[in-house]
Amino acid sequence: MNQKLPRVCIIGAGSSGIAACRNFKAHGLPYVCYEAADRIGGMWAFKNNIAYNGKSSAYRSLHINTSPRQMAFRDFPMPSDYPDFPGHAQVAAYFEAFVDHFGLRDTIRLGTTVMRCERQATGGWQVHLSDGGIEQFDALVVANGHHWDPRWPNPPIPGHFDGVQMHAHDYVDPGEPHDLRGKRVVVLGMGNSAMDIASELAHKENAEKVFLSVRTGTYVLPKYFFGKLAYDSLLRHPSSPPGLIERLIWSLPDVVFDKLLYPLATFGLNLLVGSPERYGLPRPKGWFGQQHPTISSEVHIRLGSGDILPKPTIAELQGDRVRFADGSVEPVDAIVYATGYNIRFPFLDEHLISAPDNDIALYQRMMDPRYPDLLFLGLVQPFCAMMPIADEQSRWMAAYLTGQYHPPAPDEMHRRMQAEHLRSKRRFVASPRHTVQINCQEYTYRLSRDLAEGRRRARATSNALPVPHQTADCVDSSVTTVCPLAEPAARC
Repeated sequence: MNQKLPRVCIIGAGSSGIAACRNFKAHGLPYVCYEAADRIGGMWAFKNNIAYNGKSSAYRSLHINTSPRQMAFRDFPMPSDYPDFPGHAQVAAYFEAFVDHFGLRDTIRLGTTVMRCERQATGGWQVHLSDGGIEQFDALVVANGHHWDPRWPNPPIPGHFDGVQMHAHDYVDPGEPHDLRGKRVVVLGMGNSAMDIASELAHKENAEKVFLSVRTGTYVLPKYFFGKLAYDSLLRHPSSPPGLIERLIWSLPDVVFDKLLYPLATFGLNLLVGSPERYGLPRPKGWFGQQHPTISSEVHIRLGSGDILPKPTIAELQGDRVRFADGSVEPVDAIVYATGYNIRFPFLDEHLISAPDNDIALYQRMMDPRYPDLLFLGLVQPFCAMMPIADEQSRWMAAYLTGQYHPPAPDEMHRRMQAEHLRSKRRFVASPRHTVQINCQEYTYRLSRDLAEGRRRARATSNALPVPHQTADCVDSSVTTVCPLAEPAARC
């Protein structure tokens, strides 16, 4: 069947957005990718000028916590001379090389913010841009990331504080944007950023004293196991086919994970590195595997050396002092809130779709059955790197938009979506951090099975397009001329 393919708008040129560009181009889909910043890379583009918040969330000392093998896209490995844990500049260079290798640069419009997307009554989208332009698209792919809108303690911590209060999003180094050298600093949180920032500040030439304030405990994995990369020794690359044993494991009922496999994994981890309580940290709420772990090989050493002092959560701010939940009071000059991020889509009407308290249910983590022309890419918190997940998701999207994959009927999609949503809530610790949590290998395995089922449904319809092409050839606008682009980066 000779069908004109739908024209697609991709919002964001971070790791997820460029994966979509590569796979859409490979499938012949006409698309335009809009990026608010002055360069690609999203959070890995250190000190970019993202319109939402001034810059990426990357700090100067940021390195990946997985490995080049685990982080790489399926068909584009990272350079062989990269270290075990590349820094943000090397990751950004890898993304630039990826874009150039696949010839994607002309399809990406940098420095262009998507201001508003209006869904049309008959389907399709009118997209309003920061340059005043208005463009028409048949489908919308949201890849704006979920590490750009800082989440602060809610409700706010009672009292007032005379010193510096900042979110980890704004942290660059011990001297920027605030000089924390020689200061007494509280780092609130226990995610990867909290561990990295606290460990960096704990060096003697930096902060005078560092307190790590923790409300909910988290399992901390070292970067190496027995001299081998921890991730590489434990997990396959998410895009590689699972073996028979792994397929059998993912077919087990959840109760086996909750009552047997997760407790055994927790026992093994505690045997290897010690329990969190061993280092003065609170016990996690669930087993290892039921919450997103933190990866750090340094924080245990800093805690053990007394360079970082563990504390419970902050109970009250008292001017130049902080009272903690255990009743202890410490003089403090600055507080760094490593309290995560909000999931937001500022260009979409909240009545259309939103994620209150970071909670959102989507079919395969990508689609609301009500809107077949609206797709979400990279809206997960993976126990792995985002790149291979975004790669697999965008392959699924490309198959869908070209009619090679058909999802189940909307009622069935909704049933499966809600079942998976409830399953995820039962499996993972209840917190804003875990609302979009996935186990990478299980997720990509189930996604591949869904793709195979959907291909069979598509063949039964002679690969009819679920999202038809209906963009007008050219529409006059009072603001600009709006038209489908012959080439993704061209204008009428």
